[in-house]
Amino acid sequence: MTAAPTTVERPTHSESSARRASATVARLVHAAASGDHGACEALVDEFGGLVWAVARAHRLSAADAADVAGATWLRLVEHLDNLREADRVGAWLATTARRECLRVLRHGQRQMPAGDDVDPQPSEPTDIAAELMTAERDVALWRAFGRLPERDRALLRLLIADPAPSYEEISAALEMPIGSIGPTRARALERLRRELAREGLAAADAF
Repeated sequence: MTAAPTTVERPTHSESSARRASATVARLVHAAASGDHGACEALVDEFGGLVWAVARAHRLSAADAADVAGATWLRLVEHLDNLREADRVGAWLATTARRECLRVLRHGQRQMPAGDDVDPQPSEPTDIAAELMTAERDVALWRAFGRLPERDRALLRLLIADPAPSYEEISAALEMPIGSIGPTRARALERLRRELAREGLAAADAF
């Protein structure tokens, strides 16, 4: 009797890509630990946006966010030799950045995020009516956003970061179970839609 051939499940394209990415990140970490400055720069290029997004999620000013980023990368340099899982350095950075943000906030240095500041540079002459409409829309959007619970605002800031962090990194940054991110995102967006409706805006008009 001939035995049935064993079927080996091949990894999906996304799984293979994720594994290749993890392996690449692990190699960069090991190279950086060995003193490869190019590898260090590559890590900053890969995860710099994540660290900044965590700082923005905690509503830090540009100066405080820069301090958090600097401190986070310094901590990484100090721990490169003893990272247990080099391929998970993104989650490690997210956790470290969150701790640095909380340290800054505890020292009473909390300010509005730089993205909400008024641009001090005069704009080029344009259609004044169009500018006023855009400004009014933006004010209404930020009013609606500001009425969301703090956890919703932090999550949405991370989700719109570029490049977008992984769910694992968001989980580490906000101490939120990965399985809760999707449902929490859906509830946050629904609350934002309701707040936008109170401002007389449709979600399509705001984004």
